[in-house]
Amino acid sequence: MLIALSQPILKRLAAHPRYRQATTVLLYHSLPDEVYTHDFVAQAVAEGKTVLLPVVVSDTEMEIRRYTGPDDLSISSFGILEPSGEPFTDFAQIEFALVPGMSFDSHRNRLGRGKGYYDRFLPNIPQAYKLGICFDFQKLDEIPADKYDKKVDEVL
Repeated sequence: MLIALSQPILKRLAAHPRYRQATTVLLYHSLPDEVYTHDFVAQAVAEGKTVLLPVVVSDTEMEIRRYTGPDDLSISSFGILEPSGEPFTDFAQIEFALVPGMSFDSHRNRLGRGKGYYDRFLPNIPQAYKLGICFDFQKLDEIPADKYDKKVDEVL
């Protein structure tokens, strides 16, 4: 059911001008309760984009790695499919970042899973357009936020 609910969201994402113009993009491989992105990630690679995916490396940090196809993936200790290549560190090349959330509010605040991975990582890519993505039923008028929480530029 979530795959079907994901389709109209991904159609809007694929047509988004900031995504279409970007050549280096940070995406994510969805968890079972998130907007389903597996096929979208594969399509981005097929379109010739440089696709980066997050990799959890500790209880507090994530890094990003280039994704070139399903053979790159392995299941992490968190049960997440993650690329197994070398870390990507040329953050200035990232033009677009798709940011998952459990919820977003009308002020572009994000509620994640509570570990702060994206809140710590996003300051590394100030030039990238940050697009939050979630299901419509996850959008709220307001969610709790503090000075450590990083806003996105737009919520799809």
